[in-house]
Amino acid sequence: MSRLIMWNLVTVEGYFEGARSWDLEWHESVWGPELEALSLEQLRRADRLIFGRVTYEGMAAYWKTAQGEIADFMNRLPKVVFSRTLRRADWSNTTLVNEDAALKVPELKRKGEGVSFVFGSGNLSATLVNHGLFDEYRLAVAPILLGSGRPLFGQALARHPLKLLEARPLSTGCVVLRYQPAGDR
Repeated sequence: MSRLIMWNLVTVEGYFEGARSWDLEWHESVWGPELEALSLEQLRRADRLIFGRVTYEGMAAYWKTAQGEIADFMNRLPKVVFSRTLRRADWSNTTLVNEDAALKVPELKRKGEGVSFVFGSGNLSATLVNHGLFDEYRLAVAPILLGSGRPLFGQALARHPLKLLEARPLSTGCVVLRYQPAGDR
């Protein structure tokens, strides 16, 4: 069975993008060899990548033409995009799913053997959180206050106690936090 892991870069106040859609220039303040190595390590273990429509469209637009080892993984890995409005998904190895993610993701987890990652995808993530489908949360907290932006956990969520697995500071001041749901899983 595949494990489902959320991976997001957030600001200290919990924003995963700035005030405008795809306002991500602040990512550059923490990007470096350590975060690149972590990204590659995660991609090597991935069975698939899972996105909501908005994140999928932005990722596809960027990675289709990007070069390098991370781009190779992003383009080669199987991807699933959940959308009720998207009519086609033309990024390599992408499956478009118009079904309810809360019903389909458990099926995807059963079919996998490694790790499925959800990147970005705030609305999709909120759905998956509320249905208890994440096995792990990985947040890279950037040492920056934007003042405004889109919060990762901006939707009404039920209470979900978490257990800290790791807190890893990086030389850029970023701290990678790993949590799992607390209790029996």
